[in-house]
Amino acid sequence: MGWLSFRALRGKSVIVASILAVLGSVPAMSAERGSVTNLPLPRFVSMKASEGNVRRGPSLSHRIDWVYKRRNMPLQITAEHGHWRRVQDRDGAGGWVHYSLLSGVRTAIVEVDLLNLHARPDPSTPVNAQLSLGVVAELRQCQTDWCELSAGGYRGWARKGAYWGVQAGEVFE
Repeated sequence: MGWLSFRALRGKSVIVASILAVLGSVPAMSAERGSVTNLPLPRFVSMKASEGNVRRGPSLSHRIDWVYKRRNMPLQITAEHGHWRRVQDRDGAGGWVHYSLLSGVRTAIVEVDLLNLHARPDPSTPVNAQLSLGVVAELRQCQTDWCELSAGGYRGWARKGAYWGVQAGEVFE
């Protein structure tokens, strides 16, 4: 089998695995895993600390480029090196953050003017609350197209795409 045939076949198997994962038949497969944690890359986390330095490289000797100042802000880990994680925010800005500043608690940031939180993952159900642009909400669970969010004492379901912090098709409880 030639190189092109192998590449075409490999691409099709990834597409089939992705479709099956979305349908719930098999767990989602990540193309890459972290060298330290063996967890999928990229993956979402949140800021545990209310302030965290973002460095140019994975050590204290690297220059601080800026400081995240929002507790629970969702971030996406794109690489690992020892106790450091390379992260990026919803705008694509990022750098290296010490792992102790991060939490596995999943959050999302609202990217529309008003996000309706429905009683169930169905647009015809009553709206429990509306979240404003920029609100950070905890992700309680996600189905293929919907997630249950919690913010300010309110809970409800919202269709994916109106907030950043979860991958399309990602499912978790």
